[in-house]
Amino acid sequence: MIGDPSGRSQTRKPLSREDVQSNAQTYQNQVFKILDPDRTEIRFNSEWCGQLSFEDVLRLSARVTVAQMLARDDFSKRYGENQPISMVEFMYPLIQAYDSVVIEADVELGGTDQLFNLLLGRELQKGFGQAPQIVLTMPLLEGLAGTQKMSKSLDNYIGVTDPPGDIFGKAMSVSDELMWRYFDLVLCLDSEEIGYLKSLHPREAKDELGRRLVGRYYDDDSAKEASAEFARVFSEKKVPTEMQEVELRADQLVDGRIGILNLVSISGLAASNSEARRLVQQRAVRIDDELISDPRFEVIPVDGSVLRCGKRGFARLKAP
Repeated sequence: MIGDPSGRSQTRKPLSREDVQSNAQTYQNQVFKILDPDRTEIRFNSEWCGQLSFEDVLRLSARVTVAQMLARDDFSKRYGENQPISMVEFMYPLIQAYDSVVIEADVELGGTDQLFNLLLGRELQKGFGQAPQIVLTMPLLEGLAGTQKMSKSLDNYIGVTDPPGDIFGKAMSVSDELMWRYFDLVLCLDSEEIGYLKSLHPREAKDELGRRLVGRYYDDDSAKEASAEFARVFSEKKVPTEMQEVELRADQLVDGRIGILNLVSISGLAASNSEARRLVQQRAVRIDDELISDPRFEVIPVDGSVLRCGKRGFARLKAP
């Protein structure tokens, strides 16, 4: 509900308790793709933070100085640039550190951007007479574009709960240089195996990346199917065997026609008409084999026609 300020140049918008609960459920769905739920304990820090009185919060805050907080890189940069830092943001690392005290953590794992928070946990544990936790950090994984870290908010991510075809397709979209980071940080291959993959054609190596990612979060059969479907659609220039069906209504048409921007938006292949316009202008929209490059184009819907947007957006039209 505070919002982690790590790596941020401005204050995060706080979430409601309902939003937090909803997000927590999605995190559980994702993490249990990897962890054994029967051997995992989940705790909400509202369990102990909700019991703190204002006096308790003041006593806890007294254990950390402003100088310590400003030693944190992102806070230091924002302070130097006269960017506002709220008191609530100062509280975030402190609360995370207090979590380590309450559960008497032995090890805390996080990305390199969490180093300050993790180390503060060690300091706070010492102040409470506990053995300081071991801090273990991992490199941040770059997103699909290879520039910023992988993030849902930046829409540059591969989700572990994405359908197999989406995982494979997104893996195939990463650059030849970036895929080795995925083999290293996600699949944890040793240098000998990565060396062998580097001897292959990049297309073959990337296919192996896609297969292994799908195999990890689903199974080998799903991996083979995703690879075959990708080859069918992108190498053989055919449409997917399965795609969403968009049933148009009579009131969405004028004289039996519908504007291409409206059609793309209704199909869900673009979030808005402005995004649909961008796709059309980028020559990324087709009706069957016909390229649509005019944003004013009007479509006469035909049952079974396929609307295609970009590399992975497909929808089969059903006329009213």
